[in-house]
Amino acid sequence: MNTTSLVLSKFSELANPTRFLALSGRILPWLSTITTLLFAVGLYMSFNTEGDYQQGETVRIMYIHVPAAWLSMMCYSVMAISAIGTLVWRHPLADVSHKAAAPLGAAFTLIALITGSLWGKPMWGTWWVWDARLTSVFVLFLMYLGLIALNRAMDDASKAARLSAVLILVGFVNIPIIKFSVEWWNTLHQPASVMRMDGPTIDPEFLWPLLVMAIAFTLLFFTLHLMAMRNEIWRRRIATQRRMAARMAGREVAS
Repeated sequence: MNTTSLVLSKFSELANPTRFLALSGRILPWLSTITTLLFAVGLYMSFNTEGDYQQGETVRIMYIHVPAAWLSMMCYSVMAISAIGTLVWRHPLADVSHKAAAPLGAAFTLIALITGSLWGKPMWGTWWVWDARLTSVFVLFLMYLGLIALNRAMDDASKAARLSAVLILVGFVNIPIIKFSVEWWNTLHQPASVMRMDGPTIDPEFLWPLLVMAIAFTLLFFTLHLMAMRNEIWRRRIATQRRMAARMAGREVAS
């Protein structure tokens, strides 16, 4: 069996919710432990760096803002992949994935907006400006809220999953707009200083704590995502059992 076949085989195995619950149950303790250790190391490194010569102590907001902003986009990308799984492959856990990811994406986007505002006040002299980067991130936050509301408003889970998947893929056009907005338009927001073709422009003293915090935040997302998916699977199983019990009770009354 070649590598591609092996990956597809494992992917199809995870279509079984019981196998997913078993595998995620084994992974989560290790994942949460590593995440906690990375946060401890990252926070220690963050508070042991000197303040920037221009930004002073406010530079430490970067260690929260940048990972949160990164995850606001990565989470939506995970949802887009899950949406394709729902519409194309009909993967039974795909809609569970993008439904579980939406509240996490909204939370990280809100953190990015709040910390960006706190950082922008001393740097720009204002809490908020309607430039391309900030506006597109705010639109992303509204998209997350809309998807959450849609999933909660519709009683038909399968119909809600398909409609959400379509809207997710349509809304994905906002992700490259967020990413390249600082290059396409004149904005107050600074250009990328870490992920650049010619290498990072940020000083290594700030770069290493930032990278550790970014990895920690990323693992936190996957930890919370797995936990949310497990909760959604159990919620659906309990709802199914309740419906079956109600039907059986109705038949007994009718007989």
